[in-house]
Amino acid sequence: ILLEEKQKESDTDKIAIQNLGQALNTALANKVQELQNFRSEFLGRLRKILKSRDAITIVGDRFVFQSEVLFKTGSIEIGEKGKIELKKFAEILLNLDKDIPKDSNWILQIEGHTDNLPVRKGQIYKDNWELSTKRALSVLRYFINQGFDPKKLFASGYGSFQPIDNTNTKIGRMKNRRIEMKITQKLIINNNNN
Repeated sequence: ILLEEKQKESDTDKIAIQNLGQALNTALANKVQELQNFRSEFLGRLRKILKSRDAITIVGDRFVFQSEVLFKTGSIEIGEKGKIELKKFAEILLNLDKDIPKDSNWILQIEGHTDNLPVRKGQIYKDNWELSTKRALSVLRYFINQGFDPKKLFASGYGSFQPIDNTNTKIGRMKNRRIEMKITQKLIINNNNN
């Protein structure tokens, strides 16, 4: 009889755990859908605000600044025109951020890209990887100075390895020299080592 009672308790516990798991999965799916809907609305509003801006091209869910708008050739220092354009972009994002749910875990991914020409002799960068990464970091640091939470920024450099134009012409290389930005969701890693 005791064994039967323990078996019934175990079966009841298994059902309760299964029901709890289903409820958690449903809640998680609803939260993901809510965040995706908000992201779509947010990107739509951002596109509408930015559509008349010549300095920014919107490609899908990415905001693209040509390097010439932000930097002088071979430089990682943002020029005055670049600061004006980035400041406008930052102000728009910071204003829209007020409407984003605080638990959305969004980040602004900033990616540096170069053309396929090697860096010039005498430059302080070893290669295009380093140049693209340092340019992305310059934009990231500029945004921090504009009031962005550093936890909401991510920078990476791709060198010349993700071109958008493979023609190897002057215009093609110019298109490939760019900073791309994308609003995405931060991956949360639970690091409990108990």
